[in-house]
Amino acid sequence: MTDDSVIPLVQPGEFQDALTEVLRSGAQQLLRAAIESEVMSVLSLYSDLKLPDGRQRVVRHGHLPERQVQTGVGPVTVSKPRIRDRDENAEEKIHYHSNLLPNYLRRSTSLDELIPALYLRGVSTNDVQQALSALLGVDAPNLSPDVIRGLVKSWRSLWEEWKTRDLSARNYVYMWADGIYLKARGERESRCILVLIGATPEGKKELIGFDDGYREDTQSWRELLLALKARGLQIEPKLAVGDGALGFWAALREVFGTTKAQRCWVHKTMNVLSKMPKSLQAKAKKDLQDIWMAENRADAETAFDLFIEKFEVKYPKATQCLAKDRIELLAFYDFPAEHWGHIRTTNPIESTFATVRHRTRQTKNCLSRDTAMPMVFMLIKAAEKRWQKLRGKNQLPKIIQGVIFTNGIESDANQNHAA
Repeated sequence: MTDDSVIPLVQPGEFQDALTEVLRSGAQQLLRAAIESEVMSVLSLYSDLKLPDGRQRVVRHGHLPERQVQTGVGPVTVSKPRIRDRDENAEEKIHYHSNLLPNYLRRSTSLDELIPALYLRGVSTNDVQQALSALLGVDAPNLSPDVIRGLVKSWRSLWEEWKTRDLSARNYVYMWADGIYLKARGERESRCILVLIGATPEGKKELIGFDDGYREDTQSWRELLLALKARGLQIEPKLAVGDGALGFWAALREVFGTTKAQRCWVHKTMNVLSKMPKSLQAKAKKDLQDIWMAENRADAETAFDLFIEKFEVKYPKATQCLAKDRIELLAFYDFPAEHWGHIRTTNPIESTFATVRHRTRQTKNCLSRDTAMPMVFMLIKAAEKRWQKLRGKNQLPKIIQGVIFTNGIESDANQNHAA
């Protein structure tokens, strides 16, 4: 029997996939090439530095031992090059720190996002390794149950450290608020995660507040807002966007009294339509859209009055639900038109937590609340990197300076005031 006739059998728990192997090999080659390019850039940066005898001061110095990094296509073996500073008398030695391959890296960022996602879908600590074995290879190295438990502990530390960060240098022009309900193992009632997202003067959205609360009552929101203020957030946001949770608005008036309120049109639309028969909801939804999509406040007021007139007699609860927040629903007209798509709704929070809500439906049988909170936090921080920036960011400094906007356009009153 020749060697060519021997067919290796796949052992239980092992997987063979030619495509995955090609992808893994390609990823390994690309990573090596990228690291090599990075090293060459560092050497080029210091190419003018010479020793007294004319030799190069910064040179290559072999490689560190090989290590495996877990990636989305399985383990990739890499070896980080070393760079040596040969000037023994230099006050500050030159060191090479790779941005592509940080020291002690064992997993790619994508996997660090995947692990809490699996956990929230009901995959226990002991099952994570098995769940990823088909993708990462047998035993999924660096993902053992002890490693996962250590990660959960480190995530909680990161969350606790993040909650005490200094905010004295932060300024948020807009702020979105919402409460996300989470039911974990052993709890009869769902508790609420209080979430605040802010827009910086550069147009970037950031997670400001994330903490455990008791539903969305005033006391819980007050404690969160006061904690932010105590850590240095003294500049009050110009506008806060939220749903109908009365607790948040009451706490906002106490802590940030000058911040204007904008009610979320998505939530308000759902609330109004829920008080009307299904046969009319499509038509009523279009009428509501005519209000918040109007080009100016006058047209919006006209559409508002028309909706009340059409449905007030038969459906007073629906029209009362709409009318009671008239001022807060139309507040966005006093801000730049480029920002209307961002500030008319709490979508920055809703879209981020849509997947979290779906995943946490399965956590009640396998996940405690103490474990769920840091894992949800890690998912949100990972999503933060992909949040859409505000359009028209050049308008944000004007809002900070107090420039007046009418119907989304800078008012002529500003020029008169300047004169």
